[in-house]
Amino acid sequence: MTRAGWRQHQHRHAFEDYYPLADEGLTLRSRRNMLKAGLAGMAGLSLPDLLKQRANSAAQGRPTNNKSVILLWMTGGPSQIDTWDPKPTRPIKNRGPFSVISTALPGTIICEHLPKQAAMLDRFTLIRSVNPKHSSHEPNQVMQTGNLRAAPRTDRTGDKWPAIASVCGKLRGANHPSMPPYVSFMRHRSHIAWGGYLGREHDPFIANNVTRLPIYDKVGNDTGQFSQAGLFQLPRGLTADRIHNRQTLLRDFDLLRSDLDQSGAMESLNAYGRKAVDMVLGGRAQKAFDLSSEDDRVRARYGPHLWCQQALIARRLIEAGVSFVTLDLSYHTASGTWDTHGDNIPPYGGIKNGLGPLLPLFDHLLTTLVTDLEDRGLIEDCLVICMGEFGRTPQTGTQGSTDGRNHWTGVMSMAMAGGGLRHGQVIGSSERDGGHIASRPVTPGDLAATIYQYMGVPLDAEFLTPRGRPVPIVQNGGQPLAELF
Repeated sequence: MTRAGWRQHQHRHAFEDYYPLADEGLTLRSRRNMLKAGLAGMAGLSLPDLLKQRANSAAQGRPTNNKSVILLWMTGGPSQIDTWDPKPTRPIKNRGPFSVISTALPGTIICEHLPKQAAMLDRFTLIRSVNPKHSSHEPNQVMQTGNLRAAPRTDRTGDKWPAIASVCGKLRGANHPSMPPYVSFMRHRSHIAWGGYLGREHDPFIANNVTRLPIYDKVGNDTGQFSQAGLFQLPRGLTADRIHNRQTLLRDFDLLRSDLDQSGAMESLNAYGRKAVDMVLGGRAQKAFDLSSEDDRVRARYGPHLWCQQALIARRLIEAGVSFVTLDLSYHTASGTWDTHGDNIPPYGGIKNGLGPLLPLFDHLLTTLVTDLEDRGLIEDCLVICMGEFGRTPQTGTQGSTDGRNHWTGVMSMAMAGGGLRHGQVIGSSERDGGHIASRPVTPGDLAATIYQYMGVPLDAEFLTPRGRPVPIVQNGGQPLAELF
């Protein structure tokens, strides 16, 4: 691609950390950049950085446990009253159209459309008192960063605060050196949190086009088409030997200026680059994304739906050594499928027609994932978290709808399972109408601190802004939820 063409083609891509078009050095500039571009074309994992981070963590005595997180992100904000915190004795305008069901946790009821979760609720924790006061969406970042300032609509630095997953990736790394620490399936970039101040190398590895998956339209219809899965495929005529030869030639060019580097950074970079090449050719990441190698009975258990297949891949990624996977559970690219304003807003619908069809699907996805993690002996080291960015209004009929609910930052509910934590409990409560917190407020900072403690990340750790200002990773006095440990 010419430089003029490149200027017209500046969307983000998987290979930008190799800087293949950056001007470098005084001699052989074009040849070296061509070589870098060739190396970049074989993989999009920015692996030298990931391998270096993991090695640094081990050298500094940081925890190297195998803990991991799968975040089921219910994009748009699920209704607390119509899921995990029902109010069956209230007037219908408040309680909504759904009935309730008893659960395996004595005295606890949830929505009737979550029967599978109800049957195994003694293995879950429900939190009914999460405070999403400063959270918004498009982008959805406060709850995914644990930082109240991560709201770009109201704070000009809002997009700079790193995802909890990115912080874990930087300070802890992946569970296997040949895998990225943070992977996400993404419907739209505004639905997830990024590396922010930590740098682009700590952004999630976006997995949408790594494996063959069904494509759904914005209202949830299966189009019958499938995504491409060519990221790990070597270009025609490019063999493993040729990759290694390119790498050797690139290293030789680097030696021309290595005498200018007295710190040894060039030698270190070469070492991690060689290891990255070996990893890609070794195929561990490719195998994790390849559903064709999964047991047919397990694939059938998850089912053919896009989100369910992504959940199965998430389990495979955790098993292969990824430490944090986020699933963007949305069909729509705007505010998200769980944004159930009302039946006069077609992409979303209200509670009965919008949320209603989502709940059985989510119930199946969640319980199948948790059961599969149990069956494979992974559940003690994998924490499954289910939440969105805020709750919904206690009163239905918003925006002229029959039973829609608007955004609501007074309270929200969420669910957790696994991770070897203490489950079989409900933390906190909301007021009688489900509109505000009645007891045990849980803040975004508390959730971040809980994840960091679980993952073995020091709670007093800091990162630096580009101006060198230290920023604590735990914000606003956040504390781990003692009930879980």
